[in-house]
Amino acid sequence: MSSSTPDTTPSLFVIGANHHTAPLEVREKLALTADRMAAFQAVVERIKGLHELTVLNTCNRVEFYGVAENPAVIDRLQAEFCAACSLPTTLLAEVRLYAEGSEAIAHLVAVASGLESQMLGENEIFGQVKTAYQTAQDRKTVGPVLNRVFQKAFQGAKYVRTHTAITVGQVSVANVAVDLPLNIFGDLRNARVLLLGAGDIGEKTAVAFQSRGVESLTVASSTLAKAMELATRYNAAALPFEHVPVHLHEFDIVVCSTAAPTAVVTHFAVTTALRRRPSQPLFFIDLALPRDVEPEVAKLENAFVYNLDDLARIAEDNRAAREAEVNKARSIVSERAQAIWRQLALPSSRTSDQTALPGRTLGTPSSVSDLSSRATGA
Repeated sequence: MSSSTPDTTPSLFVIGANHHTAPLEVREKLALTADRMAAFQAVVERIKGLHELTVLNTCNRVEFYGVAENPAVIDRLQAEFCAACSLPTTLLAEVRLYAEGSEAIAHLVAVASGLESQMLGENEIFGQVKTAYQTAQDRKTVGPVLNRVFQKAFQGAKYVRTHTAITVGQVSVANVAVDLPLNIFGDLRNARVLLLGAGDIGEKTAVAFQSRGVESLTVASSTLAKAMELATRYNAAALPFEHVPVHLHEFDIVVCSTAAPTAVVTHFAVTTALRRRPSQPLFFIDLALPRDVEPEVAKLENAFVYNLDDLARIAEDNRAAREAEVNKARSIVSERAQAIWRQLALPSSRTSDQTALPGRTLGTPSSVSDLSSRATGA
C-alpha cells in the first residue's frame, strides 16, 4: 500500500463482531486464539496508514478500535483479520459492527460499563477492556487519540456504573452457569463437578459452585500445574487433562472454559461416558469460544448442553427488569461520548504539532508504530 498523503483526514473507528451481531457458531470462527492473535498483530501493525490500534478479544466479542488514514486502510485491516481466521470477508460483512467518531466512542463507553454485555452490568468486561488497552500500550500501537479515548472512556464507564443501578442485582456468567443444573439435579450438594479450564472463568465458577454447597469439585487443565494450583485454593481435586475422557462418566456436571482452538469434549467420549452411567444425566456448561463441546453432543439422550448464547437468553430476563436504568445509562453514555469527541476534535493548548486528532491533518506516519513512537499521550 502506498504511503499516506499529507492532506488526508484520519478516522477514529471500531470494527468487529460481537454477541449482538453474530451467533455463536459464527463468533467461534472469528475468535482470535493466541496463535492467531500473534500472527494477526504482527501483520496489521505494518499496515501503512493504520496509525493506532487496540484489539478487544473476549469470549463474546472481537473488536478493533483504531485510527486509520482512509477507508481503504480499514478494508485492509478487515481483510487481514479474515485471513487470520481463514474466512471469506463476506462472512464478516454479514455480521460486522462498524462505527466512526463519536459513535465509536459511545460504543466503547457502553462496552466498558457493561451495558453491552450478555450479563448486564457485569464487572469482568471493564477489566478486559483495560487489559486490551494495556496490551496495546505495551505493543506501542496506541497514540494520542486512543490514549485520550480509552482514558476518558474508563472515566465514563465508572460514572455510568456509579450513577445508575445497572449493577444492582447483577448476574455473572459464573452465577448463571451454576444455577442451570438446579432444574436437573435440584440440590447440588451431592453433585460431582468437573471444571475443564483453570483460568479466570474456571475460578469464578468454582467459587459459585461451592457457594451452592458443592463438595465434590475436580479441576482439569492442559497445564497440570495450573489445575493443581486452582484445586489447592478451593480444596478440590486435580485431574490430568488427558485423563478426562476416561473419567468423564464419574461426573454429573462438566463446566468447560478452555482456550483450546477446537472442541475438547467429543461426541464419542460423551457417548462412551453415558453408557457407563445409564439413566444418569450428564450436564455440560460450555463457556468457551470456540466451543469446547462438539455440537453433536446435544443430540444425545441424557446429555444436556448449554453454551454462551443459552446463558444470554436467560440473562435477558434480568436485563428487562432493569430497562429504565439501561435507558438512563445509555443517555449518559451518549453525553459522555459527545463530550470526548468535542475534546478530540477541537484544538488544545496541550496538543503538540505531532498529535493526531480526528478532523485534523496528520503528517505522513506510515504505520501504527511510527505514529505511536511520536505520541504525546495527550
